[in-house]
Amino acid sequence: MGQLQMNADSSTIHIVDDDLSVRTAVGRVLRAAGYQVALYESANRLLENLPAERGCILLDVQMPGLNGPQLQDVLGKMDCALPIIFLTGHGDIPTSVRAIKAGAEDFLSKPAPKTVLLEAVERALKRYDDLHEQNVRMHLFRARYSSLTPREREVFGLVVRGKLNKQIAYDLGTSERTIKAHRHSIMQKFEAKSLAELVSIAEKLEITGVPAGG
Repeated sequence: MGQLQMNADSSTIHIVDDDLSVRTAVGRVLRAAGYQVALYESANRLLENLPAERGCILLDVQMPGLNGPQLQDVLGKMDCALPIIFLTGHGDIPTSVRAIKAGAEDFLSKPAPKTVLLEAVERALKRYDDLHEQNVRMHLFRARYSSLTPREREVFGLVVRGKLNKQIAYDLGTSERTIKAHRHSIMQKFEAKSLAELVSIAEKLEITGVPAGG
């Protein structure tokens, strides 16, 4: 289990490295910067207590058992939201390229200078915050879309394709006044202030046409 040190900062930096001296040295730098730190001597130790709080992972490449890139693959399949910074003495260009392509935040060589390490951690935490905000927003958009009636979903699909109220009324066999009412309700439910905002929401939800049914 990770050895957790509680400090004022709400972020936890998870250091996964089989070298005790590296875990200790890196942990000391991060604690001094005000972060909480959890230390793991292997990938399996991290997986046994998969963290959910705000933070990031500092990950060695070469380790007994699961190595760094393999752990990265496992975490990716588990939809782990924590950004990964590879910190290694065994890094080479192909490994670095693969790691970055697979979504790693950074790839640092040991021993990483203090400023380089802390800047990488700050970037990783900002990425975590950005992704978390996106996920919260998407959850809200999906909930609002679910609140639409079947007919409102049809109207929504046609509105975001750029159709006018009278065209939608003709397509759906109803009055333009009814479509205006549906459109007003849709805008209210999404709290959208403009058609452009509604189109942007539809793109995020991957709504490109009229839903089946309704």
